[in-house]
Amino acid sequence: MSAVLQAESLSRVFPSPGGDVTAVREADLSIAAGELVVVAGRSGAGKTTLLTMLGGLDRPTSGRVLVDGVDLADPGTDVAALRGARIASIFQTSGLIPVLSAAENVEVPLRIRRTDAAERDRRVAEALRDVGLDDHARQRPGELSGGQQQRVGIARALVMAPGILLADEPTAQLDSETGAQIMDLIANLVHHRGTAAIVATHDPAMIARADRVLDLHDGVLRRRVG
Repeated sequence: MSAVLQAESLSRVFPSPGGDVTAVREADLSIAAGELVVVAGRSGAGKTTLLTMLGGLDRPTSGRVLVDGVDLADPGTDVAALRGARIASIFQTSGLIPVLSAAENVEVPLRIRRTDAAERDRRVAEALRDVGLDDHARQRPGELSGGQQQRVGIARALVMAPGILLADEPTAQLDSETGAQIMDLIANLVHHRGTAAIVATHDPAMIARADRVLDLHDGVLRRRVG
């Protein structure tokens, strides 16, 4: 299968008063449609940095990222448009807009893509139902618990039915039952809808569902054997 997302010799170095810190070192990665890849590693190992580079939110110090063969660093690449069309991200914090309701937050990416109003309503309702929040559609983030806010953020990503999903510790703030639901949703997107997903996590249950597990240690990415 051809890769939809590739990283080639990807490195990210951050300057600091005590000397340069290498968060990711010469990482190579290739993922195809319909594949679930987990990046495992302790806190501070570089998982978030890797995902932000793969999603075009941060530029690597060296190396490159290709989405459908398109180099994100090419001057002619409209990274924002490519992200909007192909990539959805789930972060450790929900990043919700406080003045909007749960449904309106989920609806934002569909409005950006100018999706038909009836289709928007259908997909938003489905996404909120999938994360168990269909009864909270009209509530604003301040009226929701931290776990509920995280689920709204997840629904906002899933509503796009993305070709590529990048998830940074998506179950970290959730109880075990809700976390299992979210893992099922991600696995369904991957294996039934052909999404390519990279999930940074230390959750053993998520790791067990992966097609491949990569370990990130001191910025070095290696495939787990066995």
